Amino acid sequence: MTVAELMQRNVRTVSAEATAAEAIVALVDGHVSGMPVVDRWGKVIGVLSTTDVLAAEAETDDPTARRTVLEDTLVRDIMTPRPFTVRPDEQVCEAARHMLYGEVHRLFVAEGDKLVGIISTTDIVRAVATGRM
Repeated sequence: MTVAELMQRNVRTVSAEATAAEAIVALVDGHVSGMPVVDRWGKVIGVLSTTDVLAAEAETDDPTARRTVLEDTLVRDIMTPRPFTVRPDEQVCEAARHMLYGEVHRLFVAEGDKLVGIISTTDIVRAVATGRM
């Protein structure tokens, strides 16, 4: 089975210039734990996960300061740069290996520089659980 058969094609992104607070809203609205970060030209430059947001928030113990951090911190300052990618024609088992060894929960699916989808551990587990794999 190829990545293209399991990947999600409707990929929500967040701007590198968005605030951490705006990114949290995007993550919650999308019911996802991570999303690609794009520059002003739409190129994927990183990934923002809930772990990144929590790490930024954990830098202060004061609740007021914590809110200020989330409102004043830009996504580009807390994202993980250079996200892992996979091609749509790669086998799912190869994508799973990349996730396992890279210790990531999602891979962006790209054709050249163009983002065409995302595949996550949830997509793979769902396929196994429903007998698609």
